[in-house]
Formats: sequence, structure tokens, C-alpha cells
Amino acid sequence: MSATPALDLSLSTAPQLYELLRQEVLRGELSPGDRLSETEVAKRFGVSRQPVREAFIRLTADGLAEVRPQRGTFIRKISVSAVLSARMIRESVEGDLVRMVTDAPDASLVASLDEELRQQELTVPENDSERFVALDDRFHYMIAEAAGHEGVWLVLEGLRSQMNRLRHITAKKFDLQKLIGQHREIVEALRAGDADLAEQAMRGHLNQLLDDLPEVTSAHPDLFTT
Repeated sequence: MSATPALDLSLSTAPQLYELLRQEVLRGELSPGDRLSETEVAKRFGVSRQPVREAFIRLTADGLAEVRPQRGTFIRKISVSAVLSARMIRESVEGDLVRMVTDAPDASLVASLDEELRQQELTVPENDSERFVALDDRFHYMIAEAAGHEGVWLVLEGLRSQMNRLRHITAKKFDLQKLIGQHREIVEALRAGDADLAEQAMRGHLNQLLDDLPEVTSAHPDLFTT
């Protein structure tokens, strides 16, 4: 697990704890089946148990944790059905978003996405999957923002928790260069002003998960539930 970050005591504690624990679940630092102890988390962050309890409640509401009667709170397995639902929604929404920005081409957006691709390439030599996932998110967010619908991305964020857990696994397991190449196809279609090709590239990129999922679930059956 990564080093424990300091909390900003000038801000409410519970939301900070929730976000820190949520990121640890998404990155796989807290694994399915791990028990969450209010006492241990409170001690780790140097806070009382009340904000920890509030953070656990939010993680449970997100589907990332579950309360087992008489046993405690545990990290939930990754829901395959939730992953597939989130992927389907993302494909539909982001296919529309990339068409919108291609129909109204913006040279500055293409230049910014070119720089994003350069940053993504820097993660390959070290196989820095954690940074790649963050850059991947930013790449897709920039397209939503350019389409004037960054709010849609925020709505999608609430649906993507299970999918993001899988993405951290696949980014470690599979070739990052292949995913970067798919991003490059999207950018080249934008550069050419070809909306059909841009949508096709985006949908193909998001469909990659369908190819990866069977191998990952077979290799790590203890992490998933159908």
C-alpha cells in the first residue's frame, strides 16, 4: 500500500478519507475480500472513528464495500455485470462526444491531445500503469470538455468505479502501447475531421475491454463476481 497521505485538517475529514480509500480500492491496494477496520483506519490517519464510519458508508453505497453481519465491512469483488454496463454506456456517450468535437474541429484540442499522447508514451518504459490510467482518464475528459459536456464525464464517473478497478488490472497486465495506439487513431481521425472514423476509433478503443475481460477473470477469479 502507498504511504499514508496527510489529511487537510482545515477541511472536512470524512470526504477526504472516502476519496483516499476509494482510490486505494480502484488501484487494487485494497483487494476484494480485505476487511476494513474502523479502528485501524482511524489510527492510520490519526482521526476519530466517526469520519471513518462515514467514509465506509459511502464506499458501501458506491458498491466498493459491503457489510457482512456480525463480521464487519469488507472490500467487494469486482462486478462483471457492472463493468459491462459501464462500458456500454461509455461507448454510446463517448462515441457521440468525439463526433461532436470532430464536426467542429479545434486545432488547439488536437495539439493538446498530441501532448497527452507524448505523456502517455513516457509511461511505457517503466510500465507505469497507475500514471497511464490517470492520463487515460484525462485524455477522455479533454474530449468531453471540448464538446462542452464535461458534466457528462462527472456523471460517468459515478458509474465507472467497477470498470476503473478492472482498468488498473489490465493496464498492468497488457501492452500499454496498444492502448496508446488506439488513442492515436482517435486523434488522427480528429485531425482529419473524419467524424465517422473518430467514432469508430473511440468505440473500438472502448470495446478492447471485451477482449481483455475473459482473460483477466480467468486469471483472477477470486477478484470478480458475476
